[in-house]
Order: sequence, then structure tokens, then C-alpha cells
Amino acid sequence: MDFDVLTIFPEMFKPFWEHGMIRRAIEQDKISASAINIRDFAKGRHSPTDDRPYGGGCGMVMKPEPLAAAIRAAKKKSPSSKTILATPQGRSFDQDLARELALQEGLILVCGRYEGVDERICNDFIDEEISIGDYVLTGGELPAMVIIDAVTRLIPGVLGGVDSAEKDSFSGSLLEYAHYTRPGSFEGEEVPDVLLSGNHKAIENWRLEMSLKRTFLKRPDLLENRPLNKQEIKILEKWCLDLERIIQA
Repeated sequence: MDFDVLTIFPEMFKPFWEHGMIRRAIEQDKISASAINIRDFAKGRHSPTDDRPYGGGCGMVMKPEPLAAAIRAAKKKSPSSKTILATPQGRSFDQDLARELALQEGLILVCGRYEGVDERICNDFIDEEISIGDYVLTGGELPAMVIIDAVTRLIPGVLGGVDSAEKDSFSGSLLEYAHYTRPGSFEGEEVPDVLLSGNHKAIENWRLEMSLKRTFLKRPDLLENRPLNKQEIKILEKWCLDLERIIQA
């Protein structure tokens, strides 16, 4: 997959490309990544990328000409890529959307700044607007990194385990189960015996129950519209019986 980021601060992405999973994915040719400087497409002595808003008001607005030229250049490089603008008014970014984007041949991520971008860019050059949360950031660079990270880990072969991504939190509308590693005893707290048993079926059942428990306690909204399989229903029915006994006692 090709990732092309359009930004006025391309230097922000150099350390992002050079560490961890993203670096490995680039080295293994699972992805290609580049940061395109929008200022390179601006005209004038100072290469301005922003100007005062029509109608007055505070702040500045990103000019359409350099943005349009930068997007066209990225499209020429990667014609099949989908163009995305990170903005609070966009579709909420979640694991399902990350999966959708992972099926694309490439993504062109436009990083806005100031009060936003000229609306004509949104109307004519952007395929989808995406929000990573109901809050305001200084620019679109951090959302672009979040999207790239979430999408890259879903590309086959990027993560170590074949099914690593599918067992992550939110992959099945459940939070991930608890993890433990050495030492077996830490400040008086022991690793659950089932994880030391070598019984893979029992471990699998325990992990599913822990996922359900975490989701119920921390994100019950994820369970409300989720279709439950027979094993999950059996676990929940057992909880109901346990709760009835506690209440009766």
C-alpha cells in the first residue's frame, strides 16, 4: 500500500517512518510512505499556504491552489489512491473503517492546519473526511499517523502472528483479554493458573471470558448490537446463574 501525506511540516513524519512496525513494513515493501510538502506547490515570494477568511473572523484558512496542486501531484504518482482529509466533521475512525481502508491500493492523507481548508478542496478533491475523535487538534499530522498505524497493522504480513490483528481489541467488537509475562509472581500477584496449564482449549476459553468481562465492565456499548455466538451466550448465562446465587445469598 502507498501512503502519501500532504503537509506543511513533512519533517514531522521522518521519525514516524523510522521506528517500530512502520519501519519494518517499509523495509519489507509492505507499504511505501512519503511526505509531500504543500509549500512546494505554493506561489509567491514567501510560498504562502494560508490566507484570511472571506467574511472575516479569526484565524487563517489553507489556500486552495497549493492544496489542489499537491493533491494532483500525489494522484499522478498514485492514481488509485483514496484521498482523505482529517477533520472533526468527518466519519468517526474505528476498526471497521481501518479494515475498509486497508483494502485500498493507497491513501493520500491531507493534513489541514489553521482554521481548516478552503471548502472547494473538500467538495472537489477529497474522497472521504475522517475524524479520530470529538476534539480539536492543531493540525492533521497526528490523525494521519493514527490512520497509517491502524491501517498498516491490518496489511497481511506486517504483524508477526498470522492472526495477531484479528485478536486485537475491537476486531470482534470485544476488548482484548488480559496479558501476562514473566515473572510468574510480581509484588504478590500471580499469573492465573490456567495460563500455566498448557491446556490450550482452557486458555482459549479463559481469554474469551476475560474479553467479555472487560468489554462488559469498560465498554458495554460494544456488546449491545453485537451478535453473540453459542460459546459467548454460554458464558453470559453462567454469569447470570452466578449473580442469581449471589443475590439469593
